[in-house]
Amino acid sequence: MIVSAIGQGMLWAILGLGIYMTYRILNFPDMTTEGSFPLGGAVCVTAISNGIHPLLATLLGILAGMAAGMVTGLLFTKGKIPVILAGILVMSGLNSVILFVMQTPNLSLLNKPKIQDVFTKLPLPDYFDIVIVGVIALAIIIALLLFFFHTDLGQSYIATGDNETMARSLGVPTDRMKILGLTLSNGVIALSGALIAQNDGYADVSKGTGVIVIGLASIIIGEVLFGELTFSERLIAIVIGSIIYQLLILLVIKAGFDTTYLKIFSAGILAICLMIPQLKRALNLTLGTEKE
Repeated sequence: MIVSAIGQGMLWAILGLGIYMTYRILNFPDMTTEGSFPLGGAVCVTAISNGIHPLLATLLGILAGMAAGMVTGLLFTKGKIPVILAGILVMSGLNSVILFVMQTPNLSLLNKPKIQDVFTKLPLPDYFDIVIVGVIALAIIIALLLFFFHTDLGQSYIATGDNETMARSLGVPTDRMKILGLTLSNGVIALSGALIAQNDGYADVSKGTGVIVIGLASIIIGEVLFGELTFSERLIAIVIGSIIYQLLILLVIKAGFDTTYLKIFSAGILAICLMIPQLKRALNLTLGTEKE
């Protein structure tokens, strides 16, 4: 069960990396996440069910997520709709898109090939195939992100999030950077949705509900545990935070709590993590007062 939780944590960490690209770097929350995540899974599972190779099906899921992110970006920059509302509009619309793609609320991969099947033939312990898939996917995503953010385009993207007015005065097309960010981040999020759908063995139209909480938990837990980090270290911290989050959920399940109410435990864990910095400051102030 621990190995399974670690594997799940790696796949969910991809979601965290996608959310990090907008939530932390561009400094705005993107609600498209809860639509692009199940969309990636739906497109991937539908493609596999129609005889397409799992790797190509996963790439199709990524492209679908990127298209969803681009629509949000266009509504935000060209339509002047607030980013949260634009994300909600696209998220709501994607519910119908997913139903159109799958032609059913859920679709199973029973007796269908999956991307992790490549490793099931190897003499590995149970669930290690998912861990390998997670390691490979994370290595590729982190390497691509590091490369991208060390280019002039990537630096312009960062500058847009740091100080949009200053970036614009230096000639950075900030609207394009926002569209690019939403497109790329939702592609990464859709990749997570596609891999998790294959791991779970099905896609479901409601699978995106609450996933933004899981992604944010990965980011916040990593930040709380490690504090100030370089960019590359922060990406790794998100992965570690995601694994810890899944282990905490496993602990909740092992403690005998009803899995029907996992969402409230997820929200509770995130709320506690968000309050830790404030609690630390309050404790330091109290200790400082006592010393005086």
